[in-house]
Amino acid sequence: MYKHLIALALLASPAYSAGLEIDIAGEANGTITIDLFEDVAPLHVAQITAIAAEGAYDNVVFHRVIDGFMAQTGGVQNGVMGSDLSRAGTGGSSLGDIPAEFSDLPFERGVVGMARSQNPNSANSQFFIMFEPGYFLNGQYTVVGEVTEGMDIVDAIKRGTGANGAVIGQPDMMAAVRVIE
Repeated sequence: MYKHLIALALLASPAYSAGLEIDIAGEANGTITIDLFEDVAPLHVAQITAIAAEGAYDNVVFHRVIDGFMAQTGGVQNGVMGSDLSRAGTGGSSLGDIPAEFSDLPFERGVVGMARSQNPNSANSQFFIMFEPGYFLNGQYTVVGEVTEGMDIVDAIKRGTGANGAVIGQPDMMAAVRVIE
């Protein structure tokens, strides 16, 4: 079931250090840098970097943005700008789901966590960035990294006004996502 993760986990060895550089476009414009915690969530980091390296995160929208909480993106299957965004936030990637890698790291401002369904082992491609602390998520969602540059850009992402933070109209997007070491 998790066979693809064995190969991906090799990327997350102690000698490998990864991060993401994300160009945001829309109401927010600029670049953010995320340090990924391969020592805390090696399977999740391996999956995110694999998706980013293949360019699948490029032009993916922030489909769920809740003021005072978080901005969610990464729906590579149904969240690409220019496609029918009515199903944005559903589906995953061509890779399988990842088993939970919970840690004792708290959900503070700027922390990046993996989105999932009610099944703790259902994370795939979607992730969220915290605007404010959300300690109720601690031990319930996998922490994968933190924003180290560009939190002002994150703060400017268009907020959702629809049900459960759905962004109405044209959402902001990740125009380009690059893996950095």
